[in-house]
This record gives sequence, structure tokens and C-alpha cells, in this order.
Amino acid sequence: MFAKKAESVMGHRIPEPRPTLMAVALIVLYVGLPLLIITGLLDLAMQVFFGICTGLWCLA
Repeated sequence: MFAKKAESVMGHRIPEPRPTLMAVALIVLYVGLPLLIITGLLDLAMQVFFGICTGLWCLA
């Protein structure tokens, strides 16, 4: 994005905040997992109501 000048506190330069491994894990947990569950349920509904298998389990 836009580079800001590093801040200084009592003569020490403070690095800018950056995403951590925990932040990435929480994003995957809060966004990826519900999305995976919703799409899995949609695939299951398609199979039950229309007889069309669109999920990965159809390959087995």
C-alpha cells in the first residue's frame, strides 16, 4: 500500500504492524471453514434434490 515513515519512540524505531501466522490461521478459520461447509451443503442439496453429483466425493 502506501509506505509510511517508521515511527520513533524514545529514539527507537518501531516496525509497522504486519500479519502474523496466527492472523492467517484465524482468517482461514473464520472465512475458509464456513465457506467450505456452505459449499459442501450446497453440493449435498444438489445431489439429494436433483440427482446431480457435483462434489469431490463423486469421484470415489
